[in-house]
Order: sequence, then structure tokens, then C-alpha cells
Amino acid sequence: MRSVGPRDTPFLHKFTGVQLFTLAQETAEDWWEVEALFDLSFAPGRTALSSYRLREDVPPVAELCRVARDESGILGGAIRYWPVQVGGAQVLLLGPVAVHPTAQGEGLGAALIRDTVARAQENGFARILLVGDEPYYSRFGFRRLHGVTMPPPTNPDRVLGLDLVPNAWEAITGSVQRTP
Repeated sequence: MRSVGPRDTPFLHKFTGVQLFTLAQETAEDWWEVEALFDLSFAPGRTALSSYRLREDVPPVAELCRVARDESGILGGAIRYWPVQVGGAQVLLLGPVAVHPTAQGEGLGAALIRDTVARAQENGFARILLVGDEPYYSRFGFRRLHGVTMPPPTNPDRVLGLDLVPNAWEAITGSVQRTP
């Protein structure tokens, strides 16, 4: 089991206050296990989605890729971010985020999102983009983006953004592009 580091965050049970998981930066040793969690959590063919075209051969934003492990070192959840551009502006693409079925319903996914959004803001990033359900992600401040298009066949109603600095998405329009 990996030792706890200074940038690790405890995740406590919402009712008992007992520590369930520790959130830590993903390491190279975590990669295959995280990929297996994503395979378990998403439909077959997940890598055929348009968002994966934006991630191909582009390294993730390492300081925002986090894993959640219990006291035995078992992976409970993971989240990754990727650099993209919209209208020439630098943007973080959130996703995937997944929680193991045995750890769902405890708020771990929300904890991963809140933790990484705060870290993105601390690191000076201005905006985050994701493809997801607005009713779920609106509680974190995400809202539908008009004029920002993901590669097809993405439903435009699911293209959401979050300002990490005031008005970061104002006047940002265009197609989401891979970061060169």
C-alpha cells in the first residue's frame, strides 16, 4: 500500500465521519487499475466516444488526475483531466470520472470532483469543460455551454462548463480541439 502524502485528502463517511478513502494523485503504477475501473464503469466501446479522440496521444493533466483508495489500498474511484482548446482558449476537459460499484452512493464521485475543481483553481486554470448530465453536474456549478461544440455525435445539451475565474467562459465559442 502507498504511504499517505501531504497532498492527499481524506474522504470521510457523510454520516459517521469515519475515513473511507484517501484521495491521492494518480501515479504510473495506478494506470492499469484505473483503466480497468473505467472499463467496468462505462459501456463497451467507451474509447470510441468523441471525447477520446481529443485525448489520443495527449498526456493528461497529471496534477488533477486523482485516485481514491481505501485503507487496504483498494481502488474506489478515479478522475482524470485533459488539456483542450476552444476558440484558442486553454480549457480543462474533465473525464472520465468513475466510482467502483461497491463504493457508489457514498458521495465519492462528488468528492473527487470537488477536490479536483479546487486543485484546478489553485493551479491557475480558468475553465473546465465536460460532457454529462446537467442536473447532476449543476450542483458543482457546471452549466450548459452555448456556442461550444464537441466533435460529433455529442449531444449539445450535454456540453457543460464551469468558470474557475469570473466570466471565464464569456465570449469563448467554437469547436473543442486537441491541444497541439
